[in-house]
Amino acid sequence: MARTAEIERNTLETQIRVAINLDGSGKASFDTGVPFLEHMLDQVARHGLVDLEITAKGDNHIDDHHTVEDIGISLGQAFAQAIGDKKGINRYGHAYVPLDEALSRVVIDFSGRPGLEFNVDFSRARIGEFDVDLFMEFFQGFVNHADVTLHIDNLRGRNAHHVAETVFKAFGRAMRMALEADSRMAGVMPSTKGSL
Repeated sequence: MARTAEIERNTLETQIRVAINLDGSGKASFDTGVPFLEHMLDQVARHGLVDLEITAKGDNHIDDHHTVEDIGISLGQAFAQAIGDKKGINRYGHAYVPLDEALSRVVIDFSGRPGLEFNVDFSRARIGEFDVDLFMEFFQGFVNHADVTLHIDNLRGRNAHHVAETVFKAFGRAMRMALEADSRMAGVMPSTKGSL
């Protein structure tokens, strides 16, 4: 069964469409009006081997907050829909990713329980025009709607761009590990409770 989904989210602040294929090849297409977020989401697609299309129109004339948060929400909804009943997946994933002086760790559990631990201190408030506070808003929206537990820790790094890139690359790789099929668990729910 194809693990794909398409989500549309329309509010007074944003109009967003997300299409994903969890078993893709890392192809990505974006038109969001937030270039640095697109650069980060491209890392998720490539390192997670997820095909990802996102279009968004938002009230960016105010700031990027609503657009970034709602993209996180919509992406979380798309993952939740595409993953299906979760039988046979690894469930847990983790990754460490370095980029020069920066090193980040991401650990994810497709637990059915939303929770975010975000421990990233940036050396500056903006990367280009992008407000780094919005990264946490993106991930909070994602976990709330994908129903995952997500721990993100930047272990070291001085360059804010490098730090952000290691976070998103590790996020993609951790998700890829968690969503891959476990041949020894085919058709089995990866939980002692029998549901996630």
